[in-house]
This record gives sequence, structure tokens and C-alpha cells, in this order.
Amino acid sequence: MPEVRGDAGGGPPAALGVPGHPRGHQHPEASPVPLRRVPTEPVPRLPGERRPHLGLSQVGAGGWGSARDVPQVLRRAPRAPGRMARPWLLLLPFLLAAASGNTPPIFDMTIVYVPEDLLIGEVAFQLTATDLDGDTLSFSISDADAFYFNVDESTGVVTLRNLLDRESQARLTLTVTVSDGVNDATSRKLTVIVEDRNDNAPVFKGLPYETSVPENMTAGSIIYTISATDADTGNAAKVSYSILEVIPDNAKNFWLFYILPNGSVVLNGSLDYATNTFYQLKILAQDGGGLLYGVTVIQNSTTYFSITVLDLPNLDPRFLNEPYSGSVSENSPLGVSVLTVTATDRDTGVNDEIFYSITNASVPFAINTTTGIITVSGWLDREQLPSEEVLLEVQAREKNLDINGMVAKASTVVTILVVDVNDNKPEFYQCSLPSCNFTESQSNFTGSIIEHSSSKVPVSNLSIVAHDPDKGINSTFELYLQGGSASAFSVSPTTIVGTGEVQILVQNPSEVDYEISHVMVVQLIANDTGNPANCCSVATVTIDLIDTNDHFPEFPQSVYVLSVMENSPEGTIIAPNITAYDPDSGAYGQITYQLLPDTILETFTVNATSGAVLVSKGASLDRETRSIYYANIQAKDGGGMMSTALLEISVLDENDNAPIITGSYFISVEEGQNVSTQINAIDNDEPDTPNSELGYRILPGLFSSNFTINETTGQMHSNEPLDREALDDKDGQLVVTVEVYDHGVPPLSTQVNVTITVGDINDNTPVFLEQSYEFSIFESSSDSFVGTVVATDADKTEINFRISFRLQSGNGSSNFLIRSYQLGTGNYSGRLSLDPDTTMDYDTLQQKSFYLVVVAENTATDIARNASVPVVVHVLDVNDESPSIVPTSQTVTVSENGTQQGLVYTVSASDPDTNHSLVIEELQVTCLKDSTSAGDVCWDWFVLLPNGSLLVNSSEIDFELCDTVRLTLRAEDLYTEKGDRYSKNGTLTINIKDINDNAPVFLPISGTFVVVPEVSPVDLQVATVRATDVDSGLGGAITFSIFKVVFVEENGNERTLENLFKVVTTVEQDNYVGSIQVASNLDSSLKGQYQVTVNAQDGTAPQNTAQTVLTIFTVDQSYRIRLQFSKPVEEVQSNLENIKTTLTLATKAGVYVVGISSPEDSRAARAQAKSVMDAYFVYSNGTALDVNELSRLIQSDAQVLATLVDLGLAVIGSGEVTETSKETQMIGIIAGLAAFLVLFILIMTLVLVLTTRSYKRKLNAMKALKAATTLSPTVAQQGAGIPGTNQYNAEGANPMLNLPMDLSHDLGFHEDTSSLASTNSLDENKVDSPKDNNPKAKLHKSHPTDPTEDKVLVAALDAKGPTKMAFINSTFSTTDL
Repeated sequence: MPEVRGDAGGGPPAALGVPGHPRGHQHPEASPVPLRRVPTEPVPRLPGERRPHLGLSQVGAGGWGSARDVPQVLRRAPRAPGRMARPWLLLLPFLLAAASGNTPPIFDMTIVYVPEDLLIGEVAFQLTATDLDGDTLSFSISDADAFYFNVDESTGVVTLRNLLDRESQARLTLTVTVSDGVNDATSRKLTVIVEDRNDNAPVFKGLPYETSVPENMTAGSIIYTISATDADTGNAAKVSYSILEVIPDNAKNFWLFYILPNGSVVLNGSLDYATNTFYQLKILAQDGGGLLYGVTVIQNSTTYFSITVLDLPNLDPRFLNEPYSGSVSENSPLGVSVLTVTATDRDTGVNDEIFYSITNASVPFAINTTTGIITVSGWLDREQLPSEEVLLEVQAREKNLDINGMVAKASTVVTILVVDVNDNKPEFYQCSLPSCNFTESQSNFTGSIIEHSSSKVPVSNLSIVAHDPDKGINSTFELYLQGGSASAFSVSPTTIVGTGEVQILVQNPSEVDYEISHVMVVQLIANDTGNPANCCSVATVTIDLIDTNDHFPEFPQSVYVLSVMENSPEGTIIAPNITAYDPDSGAYGQITYQLLPDTILETFTVNATSGAVLVSKGASLDRETRSIYYANIQAKDGGGMMSTALLEISVLDENDNAPIITGSYFISVEEGQNVSTQINAIDNDEPDTPNSELGYRILPGLFSSNFTINETTGQMHSNEPLDREALDDKDGQLVVTVEVYDHGVPPLSTQVNVTITVGDINDNTPVFLEQSYEFSIFESSSDSFVGTVVATDADKTEINFRISFRLQSGNGSSNFLIRSYQLGTGNYSGRLSLDPDTTMDYDTLQQKSFYLVVVAENTATDIARNASVPVVVHVLDVNDESPSIVPTSQTVTVSENGTQQGLVYTVSASDPDTNHSLVIEELQVTCLKDSTSAGDVCWDWFVLLPNGSLLVNSSEIDFELCDTVRLTLRAEDLYTEKGDRYSKNGTLTINIKDINDNAPVFLPISGTFVVVPEVSPVDLQVATVRATDVDSGLGGAITFSIFKVVFVEENGNERTLENLFKVVTTVEQDNYVGSIQVASNLDSSLKGQYQVTVNAQDGTAPQNTAQTVLTIFTVDQSYRIRLQFSKPVEEVQSNLENIKTTLTLATKAGVYVVGISSPEDSRAARAQAKSVMDAYFVYSNGTALDVNELSRLIQSDAQVLATLVDLGLAVIGSGEVTETSKETQMIGIIAGLAAFLVLFILIMTLVLVLTTRSYKRKLNAMKALKAATTLSPTVAQQGAGIPGTNQYNAEGANPMLNLPMDLSHDLGFHEDTSSLASTNSLDENKVDSPKDNNPKAKLHKSHPTDPTEDKVLVAALDAKGPTKMAFINSTFSTTDL
């Protein structure tokens, strides 16, 4: 349905909105273009024209035509003196005219608004028209844009036929036609504004999105800027961006990038070409949301953004196919290729050139710097190399420096095996394996051998090693002997591979004879058969012969007498040298000594060279065991010849024996008596020496101070009587240690324990371990045991330490029993229990505790020894009560968004039982928002521990999702023995405290704002905004402010203005309202619109803001209309509300009165009770009426016209009206009555005469009138009209028939006179042009009439005539009928 625009009253133009429009600050109709007049058949203004006025005259002789004949401008005829008229007589001709014919319907709509999401078949709007006759109307639409709509002919309801799209066509133009079936159909243009809906998703521009970035790009750098647009308007056109997914490895790389509100993608970390060379980001663009099919929706689009990571030289090169090894024969010529190494740049995107080098020093190989081919660069001699495997350190270096300015390089080890060639002969060396270094070979060697040595015995002192430096089969050679003595010896081995030790062996012992020759010589030959050119080496071996033994050694004495101290240590010299003599030379004259028999060697030994006799290792010389030894000493030369002599060795005494205790010392005695005993001992050292003289003493100990001993005789006795209880030993024994020592050096001693057993007697009283006892028992307990008391008796025997217990009578002792039990020696317990016949009821007991006395008795003797102790027995309550949550309902407040962590509250519970263990259990979690269920959104926000501790479990607590969490709890007593262990359910209410985490949001404004500067005082409200903030408290309190005001002129120019508007913030239910008010006087001459940016800010830190832009259209002074009244100012002011209501009814526009005053014009001032009103007529869409449009609308409604005339309206425009005199009024009344009679007669006559004759002409005239009414001023053919007639002075100028009108066709509505001037009081249309400034003169010139006749006619029309004419388009005022 079309939307009603305008204000029925005359209030200020504040918040003139379009209901239901989704964007409150801008309407498609209110786009930033200059203000337009309402398209209601405007009257064009010709050059030199003057503003029109509307004169309301009395009935003249011509009378009124039909209602449709009411002209746009009603004016008075020139005043004739002496004639009378009254304004109320104006109604008479109007009523007569209304009764004389049928009027066509008139449209009362110019523009409608249709949402673009309207569905086919839904109602778009309704055509409405007014027909004063109440005829049945039919409607139709046409033009190209009628393609979109269907209309119901009878109701005018327009429905959608084809879907609309504001982005394709925002404005449609229809020709709407209405017919009443009587008159010609009335048509006019209707503008249809298509209102925007959020039916478009953002569209990405410049696809595809792809870019390349270096891998060392720093974090925070902008990589690329995404751009998307939305064809919708307002918030629905505001695009925001986000990243939905990052490929690859979205979980790891999701935070590697982020996107700014302007679409710029920013690097948030570091890139690595080696890890990822490519990323693909899934970008989401979504609009700000808007209405679509009555629901607020958010449209979005996605696309992919590809990022290629550019490799940079930041990695060292890498060798391929490692490890490297090769081989080459020794003696190979220079330049021979061995193998090739290959390295590549790991920066695959850079692939820098690689150069090779060998970093080893002094190696016989070289490498090509670019190809990596390793070749022989020096003479290769395998035998001269440290190893047959040569290790090369090869380095690969990139041509260019890396990003850090360093050389990118890598190294590898290349192993080259030098293959042997047989190019060396065997050589002889004097050394022993494996210590030979084979640096210098020798050809002469010397050795020795004993004459007549057996066959195969090697020559001694001969170290010969044969060595061929070649390898494998190339190092195999043969050995053999030559020379004069070669037959006496042989060589071993005869064949050697590489290296081997060579021995010369006796082959013929008889030829090896010292007496024949002291020296023998042989030639040793080594022959390499595989190298004939350089095969052999020769060495001369000289062999010295050794003589044999033939003499015996001899001792000077046959017997040697010796002595040694017992216990002498190893190596003690007994005799420094006992020697023998052997005349043989050399080894045979060298004598060695040995003791015989072998058993003597366990005690003594002899130096084999010097003959010194010594104590052996491990020997034990003990005089007390053996005091004398006998042995033979043997002398033996180098040839094995020997002789002996006798040795006699005596052992001397040493103090090495400790005293020996004889007898045992165990003594028994009753406590309270003394003790005495004799200690006996002997010593086995040599008698009558200090070594065997003895002494006695008591060693320090636990009881040493209680005894004394005679140090010479060994007599021991106690110092005082003994006490059994002073002994800790269970058997009553005490031990005293006595030491017996000799007087040797050093002195030796022996210890003995004297054990004394002390017998017990009953001399101690029992003693309780505690000074008092306190026990507890549970009421109604099935176990009668109460507790145990313990007492001890210091006596040490059972008969003396036995204890029995009893209860001392009194104070409830009859309720208990006690029995004695032995715990240990002298240690007894009394087991206190409840009498089985007694029941303890906690609730009925008068006393909850019993105070008893327990007596411990010892009756071992005639005199009893007793002790007593107090015992308190408490009766305890049984845990049979249920726990409870205290209080049942508890409350805690927790801030949202994880600003509080850990423990936030502890639930309290209680149990009346004295012994309990409470556990708090969570039964149910309820999530509430504004006291209604919020689902399960809060179930994991908190954790309740068994001890009642409430912990925050989430950082996503959101007040806007849930403001109250209600936990249903109960307490459990784990120690409950009887009854219910659970409490009644309690409630813990967790109030979520809001923090300011949401920005204000402006609500859609369904309206267009208009301001009339001339009637807009300071503090006038001209617009409103509404915003809401989901936060609570100060965080949701919004304050509005004016951020910026820009004025957009009609030509599109903009300028920023200051301090024109202010905003006042108020609260309306859950919304905040910003009243935009005038802050200073507005310039009424400005044409255009104000763009007001309003800022909304919430009330607590961190403060969030939002902005919206309002468009306020301004109505300039060119739209001010002056209305002239024939009534005084006071009366007009008193009727102001009625006047405004009537004008609003006629125009459907807001009426804004500038002021009511007396006219300043001198001629107007002469009029009596005259006033003027200046006003604006403004529609809610920003359009305004001019004087022509206002005149037409007032004339189109006869009832409104009559009402305004009655209220005193005389002229619309700046023309003047003059008050008539009483005489003139009387003349007017008479003339009106006469005109009425004449008119009545004429009407009756014409009804009979002219019905047939002029029916067709009347019909054509009515059609022409309709065409003229709807004819656009730019299309209507204009021509100068002849004042006072229906004729025009140019061909085709008549807008009704487009033909010159013949005066003979006049209908005769004038007096019987020869003048052909029109007597229709509504038809006197004048044009004041520069060439004709005297309308009345022109009238007389064109239509000459008799002056008297003219006066009569004028008097019949009006008692006064205007002296100033306003231009009215004749198209709208021709009254042919």
C-alpha cells in the first residue's frame, strides 16, 4: 500500500519518517539531490510572470459553474462604487454549480514506495482517487514500467507481477488512470520508489586474488588488500572481512595472517620457504545486515587468496648422493679423472651457481670449481702416502652471499683408494714387529749362539725383518741362505707376503763348535719373483759362538750360626752376605744362591745374587711356637754346577702375648647386698721378664663407678649395696669389665666381664602412665568397649609386679566394668567397658559424661601397694542427622569474558552431627538470559569441586548470551550412619557481571527528515536517532554527540558547518533516543541538504563508539507562500488551528506558519480588518508546495474551499483585497439576487433547449478540460489568451480544443447585451506582460462594451476589483461550459 506522507497538523517538521523503511537516515526518494516540488501538475512560470493570488469573490451575474469549473484563481472583479457584497454569498453560486453537473475523479497521490523484496502477487500499493459525486471508480495503469504490476480495476489494489530489483532500477514511472464511467478518464504520472532491501551479498573486486611475498617479510607487513562492494545501501553496504581458513595446516597456520577492517591482509608471523611455499586463505566478506522479507539478514561471500612464498638465499647448499668414494692406481698420470661430486642449492627457488674446492692441504688431487670433477694433480705413490685411502674435504660454495651477507657453503668427505702397483723390491730392516718404521734398510746383521746347540735352535740376538711395501700378491717374495757357513744354518720362513720376521736356525749342530771358530758368516737373500727388473736384496749375517760351563762354585764355611727377633717383618736381613767362588768366566762364573729345603722358604729367603739371608714374605716368627731353624744354602753357577753350606738360625723373644684370664665370673646376690671376687690370669711370654709381669684395672662402663679392684692382686668388690630396679636388664644382671695387662713394650692386655645377677624383692608401688584418662562412646553402640588404662610396677619379677584394676564406687561406676590384662613385664592394662545391662541414650541421659576412679593394686606382700587415676567417659551422639545447604539460596557475581579466574566462591553447608564430612554435589545447571532459558550455553563455564569451591572453567563467559547461571546443589554427609545422607536441594545463583565489550548499534530509521529554517528556532527537534547497546549498566548507557555536519548544495558542492545542530540523549524503554535539535539559527536561503554524522558512545571504559549519517532536507524561502485574509490579525490567530487543519486536509502536507501580521503595503493598509499569513507547505519526503500547487489543491476540494472562505481567506499570493463598503455590499446583495433569478431561468431554459443541440460539444469540452488538467506545462502549447474571453489570439493556443474559438459558440451565460465579453466571474484570466501592463485597457480594446453595461456586470460579480493581477495558467482556468 502507498505510504501516507505529511503531517496532519502544523507542528515542526521533526522526524517526518517513512514507516517501515529500513534505513532511517536516507530514503531512496531522499537521495542527495536538490529538493523537488510535488509532481502535482505544476504550473509553469512564464518569463516576466508574477506570483498568483487567489481572490474569493461574491456571486456575479454569470453565476457558478459545476464543481469542476472552479478555477485555480478566484478573484474579485473591479470594484464599482456603491455596490454591496458579503463573503457568505460565495457559497451560493458554488452550490448551484455543484448541482448542475458531474465532476471527474481526482488522484490524491503522487509517489509511492515499494520494497524490492516484495513477492509476486503481494500488494504493492493502492491507487486512491477522490470523486465528489461518489461514482464507482475503475483504475488502470500503463507505460513500460507497468510490466512489474497488476491493478485491480475496482479496488485500485496494485499487486506485483514481476520481481523488482532496486539495483537495476530504483525509480519506476507509471501512468495511472481513473474513470468514474461518466466523465473522461483522468490520468497522471505516478512515481514508484523501489526501497532497498539487503538482497545482495558483497562482491569481490579484482579477482583472482594472488600475490607473491619474500619469505623474510617482517611480521606486521601488509601483504595485499582485498576489496569487496555491496550494491545495497546503508549498513547493508558496509563490508567487513575475516579469514575463515588457511591452507595448508589450518590449525597451525590460522594465526599466521589476519585481515584489517579495510581488507588489508597482514602477516602475523614468519614465513619459511622450506616449510611452505604456498598459502591459500579463505576470505569471508559480509555486509552490515539489513531487512529482507521482514527479517534482518547478513549476506556474505567467500573467495580464496593465494600467497606464493618467494625463496631467498638463506640455506646452505647440500651434496647429493653422499658418501663419496672412488679409486685410482698409483703412478697414474696427472689429470686422470677419479670421480665427480655434485651439490645443489637448497634454496630451490633461487638455485644459485655452485663452486667447488678442496680444503685439504698438500693432497695430490684437484677439483674443477664448476663441474665438481676430481682429478689427479700430483705424483701418486701408494707406499709414500700415509694411507692408501686419501680423504678429501670438498667444499661447495654458492656464488652469491645469503640474505645475511654470509657465504653459503657445505662440506663433504671424499674417500679415494690408491690401488697398488708392484714397483718395489723387498728390503731387510733391523727391528722387531710391530715397532718397525721401515725408514732405513740394512745389509749387515750380527747374532750369537751356544756351541753345539741343537738343530732348529735360532741364532740369538738377531732381529731381522724383511719388508716389501707393495700390497697383496705384489708383496710376495722368497728367502734363502748363501755363503761358506750356509750349510750349518737354515732360514725361516722361506716365503713372506709383505712383512715378516726372519730367523736363522741351527741346521747342523756339529758344525757349530766354539773350539773350531768363534764367528760364522752367511748371506741372506730376498727374491721378489714378480718384479724381475728389481727383484732382490742381500744381507750379511755374522754369528758369534758362545762357550759352555766346566767348574763348581765353593763356600768358605760349611756352617753359619745366625739369630733373628721374633715377629721380624718381611725383608729383615739376618746375614748380609754368604758367598761362594766359581773360576769360570762369563755366565759360567756368575753364581746364584738358593735355600734348601723348599719348606724353609716360607720363613727365610736368600738374595740370589749377593747371598744375603732375609725374612721371607708372609713369614711368622714366633718364639713361643719355634725358637730355632736349620737350613742349607746352595750356590749355583751359570752352567748349573752347585755346592751347599749349613745355616743355624735362633729366634729371639718379643712381648707379643697378652695375659690369659683363667676361670669364669658369674655372681648372684639379692638386692641391697655387697659383692667381692678375685680375678686370676697368666702370661706366656718369657718368664721373669717384664713381658710376663701382670697388672689389673676396671674399664670405664655403666657400673664401673660402683666397684674397685686391687691392681696387683686382682681382688674386686662393690662400693655400696645393689638395687634391682636400677637395672634395665630383664634378668637383673649387670656387667663390669676388668682389664689384665703386662709390662712389656709395648704392653699387652686382656679383658674379662664380671656378670652379677641381682635378685628382686617387692619394694615398688604401681604407677599409671597418664595422670588422667578421657574416653568417648557412641550412644546405643553395640560395642561396649570404652577404653584402656595402663599402669606399671617397677619391680622386676612377676610376683612382685603383678597389677589388678578395680573401679572405685560412686558417680555412675556401676554402669561400667574393668578387666586387667598383662601387656609386658610390670606393664598392665585395664580394659574399661560398658556394662552389658546398661544402655546409653544420648537424648535421655541427664549427664553426658561420667567421672570414674580406677584403682591399680599390687598384693604380692602383706602390705598392699595401690595407686588410682581419674577417668572421664563422654557419651557421643551418633551421626544420624541430614546435612543442609546454608542458606538454601546463595548468590555470587562473576565478570564475563574470563576476567576472573580460579576460585570465585565457596558454597557453605552444615550438619548438626558432631562428626561429619560434607561433599557438595551439582545436580543441575540452568542458563538464563533476562529470566528466560538460554539453553546449554553456560554448562561448561564453571566447575564445582566437592569441597564447595566454585572455579571459573572458561574464558568465554558472555553476559550477552547468559546473564544468570543457576546451579541446583545438594550436600552429602559421607559419615552418615543412619538416616538420609543428602540435604534438601539448594540453589547457587551466579550473576554474570557485564563488562563493556559491545559497541552501540544504531537502529534502522524509517523516515526522512526535513527542516524549514525560517520556522526552526533553537532547541527545535528536527530528527531523531535510536541506538541500543547490549551491555548493561554504564557499559550500555549511550550518549549521542554531533561528530560532523556537511551541507550538500543542489549543485553537489559540499561544505562543513559548525555548531548548527546539537543532540539531546534520552532513554525510551530499552533504547536510547538522540534528539537532533537546532543549535543556532539556520540560513533559510540555503538550498540542499544537511549530512549530519551522529556519534554514539557508551559510558564506561573501554568506551566503544558507532556512527551514522542522517540526511536532513532544507526548505528554502522560495517555498514561502503568503495567504491574505479579510479578517483582522486577532481573529485569524484565534482560528489558526482550524485554518491549519483545513489546509492540511486539502494538501496532505505539513503547514508551518512563519507569522501572522497586518499588511505593510500602503494600499493594503487602507483596508479594514485585513491580515496576512506567511507559511510553508512541506511533505515528509522533503518536497514542498509552491503557490500554484497550493491554489490547485484548494480549488479541487469544494468543501475545503468553502471552509477557508468562511475563515476569511481572500487571496492566495501577494495580491491585495479591499474591504467593501455597506453600500457596495447592499448593491452586491441585490445584484446577487437578480443574478440568481436570471441564472435559474437560464438553467431551466437551457436544460430543455440545449440538451440535444450541444450534448456533443459539451462532451468534447469536458474531455478537453481533463486533458488540460493533466497536461504538463512543458507540453501544453502556450499562447497569449484574450483577457475575459475563451479565445486565444494565436492558432492552436486554446488548450482545450487547440482551435480558435468562434464567439458565436458562446453558451450565452451573460446578460442580454451586445458585449461578447465573458461574464463568468471565474474566467477573467489576465497576463501582465511587459508589452501589456494594463489588463483592463486590453480588455476594452479586444471587446468594446458600453461602460454602463460593464459597471453593471462588474457589480454583479464583485463589489471591488483588484488593481494588481497575478498570472494564472489558462490551461487550468478555462470554463467552456
